[in-house]
Amino acid sequence: MKNLTNSLKQKLVSKYTVSDNPQITSRSTDINVLLNRVKSDKKQEIKKKFYFSAAASTGLILFGLIVFS
Repeated sequence: MKNLTNSLKQKLVSKYTVSDNPQITSRSTDINVLLNRVKSDKKQEIKKKFYFSAAASTGLILFGLIVFS
C-alpha cells in the first residue's frame, strides 16, 4: 500500500515539475513569406469585393426588370 501511494504521489508531482529536457522552440520567420501572404490576402479580398459587387448589381438589375416591366 505504501508503494502505491508513493507512485501515485510521484505521478501527481511529475505533472507540475519542470523536466530537464530543454525543448527548442525558437522559430524563425521569413519576411518574404509574410509579404507573399499579405499580397495573396489582398488579392482574395479584391476578388470577394468584385464578386459581391457583381452579384449586387445583377440582383438590382433583375429587381428593376421585374418591377418596372
